[in-house]
Amino acid sequence: MSTELLEWIGAAVSVAAVWLTARRHLLSWPVGLASVVLYASVFVEAKLYSDALLQGAFAGFIVYGWWRWKQHLDDDGRVQVAPLDLGAALRDLGIGAVGAVALGTVMHRYTDAALPWLDAALTAFSLVAQWWQGRRHIAAWWLWIVLDVIYTGLYVYKSLDVTAALYLGFVGLAVMGLRQWRRAAQTAPLAAA
Repeated sequence: MSTELLEWIGAAVSVAAVWLTARRHLLSWPVGLASVVLYASVFVEAKLYSDALLQGAFAGFIVYGWWRWKQHLDDDGRVQVAPLDLGAALRDLGIGAVGAVALGTVMHRYTDAALPWLDAALTAFSLVAQWWQGRRHIAAWWLWIVLDVIYTGLYVYKSLDVTAALYLGFVGLAVMGLRQWRRAAQTAPLAAA
């Protein structure tokens, strides 16, 4: 299968996964697992190794999120939104920053990665966002919006036009997710994290 076709299929599956996540639907997790498998191959071809590694990490976070969400469903089958306290947010962002520097150093010194520092930072903070998503925090959507805007520029720069368009679409889906999750938090009390 060509990289371009794989990219198109990965994009379609990824859109479905994020749309389902924005709707707080449990099916988002298995669909998301399929998307990371497809995109890992695309990123290896583009020499975006941190992004390729990120897909493997996402697979682990997806299994965790799927398990976690199954324990916190409303009567309508949608996941309950949980608060994120400031201390936990600062801790997680700090871990993301340390991860960005560590991964960036490795990618810069030991690989031919195209943009080792930016790619590593996006990777590290995407893991933070995915962690927050699995833990059902509205703040995940704010972080996804920032990351997806930067990712869009990265993929334009790397001539991954389909993926750039996908991430531009992700910005819109993240805004939709933010609105829907905030609405859910207003209509029902926040569940324990």
